[in-house]
Amino acid sequence: MEDFYCDEVLSGKTVVEKVFETGKVLAYHHTRPFWETHIVVIPKIHVGSLLTIDDNELLIEILDVVKKVAANIVEEKGAARVLTNLGEYQDSKHLHFHVNSGAQVREDD
Repeated sequence: MEDFYCDEVLSGKTVVEKVFETGKVLAYHHTRPFWETHIVVIPKIHVGSLLTIDDNELLIEILDVVKKVAANIVEEKGAARVLTNLGEYQDSKHLHFHVNSGAQVREDD
């Protein structure tokens, strides 16, 4: 699947449990979590990756949501990781950040 986020999440085909939402950004619990706590943050429009985003206001809004989600996780769990993938590491070609904490609960497929 080239763009899970546009094709499934933003279209409503895959229902997600929202954590935080703005007019341009959505944060939700990962549908198949890799970590005990695993939140995904995405722009609501298609952006290929961190390397292709050209809207600085959108980037600031995305990072503000990542910061809020991470702060909540740190407050609840004591620690958080923030990760985005690029190139061959990026399975879905839509900019997304993983905000996670805890032990890994499944391996990469």
